Amino acid sequence: MLNISEIFCSIQGESTYAGLPCIFVRLAGCNLRCDYCDTVYSYKNEITLTIDDIIKKVKEYAPVKLVEITGGEPLMQPKVCQLIETLNNDGYKILLETNGSISLENIPEYVIKIVDVKCPGSGEEKSFSLENLECINQEKDEIKFVLTDNFDYNWAKDFVLKSKLNDYEILFSPVSDKLNPQDLAKWIIDDKLNVRMQLQLHKFIWDKNKRGV
Repeated sequence: MLNISEIFCSIQGESTYAGLPCIFVRLAGCNLRCDYCDTVYSYKNEITLTIDDIIKKVKEYAPVKLVEITGGEPLMQPKVCQLIETLNNDGYKILLETNGSISLENIPEYVIKIVDVKCPGSGEEKSFSLENLECINQEKDEIKFVLTDNFDYNWAKDFVLKSKLNDYEILFSPVSDKLNPQDLAKWIIDDKLNVRMQLQLHKFIWDKNKRGV
């Protein structure tokens, strides 16, 4: 059984997969409390489902075969690995969005990991497990920094340089209503950083507070 916040199909709003139809399986519960969290509702459990129930719901959105497992923090629930295995056996491409605080050691190689490194503006900048850098595949995984201001930007830039992540897929994302995207774009251009700036596409398509999108 897994504690679930919601399951829905939408347009992927983030990562290098932005713009594609995607099924989201949002698990309930999180071990962090980021100041800017836009899914606070996921802290509490909405429903509890078996793996079979989840798969049945996912299949309702056929022929979409891209699934993102997110949260909350999905790795808080050990049975997520069973869900991942079942989805893979059924031919789904799997994205896993995680806050970087829990070990990625047991995540199968076929999973595309989108790993968050929390910046100071989140209030959780000490949460990232540095050992997880050894579990991130440079060829396919992605590392995300959510930024609230210029201090966060410089902190993230230093992290990338010190950790020698220049050739990884790095995502810099501004917190809506806190950091002007034009400012972030200017900093990246001025510094000639090899990072991908991303905006949350779903917040431009729908109301930023709307659930299930």
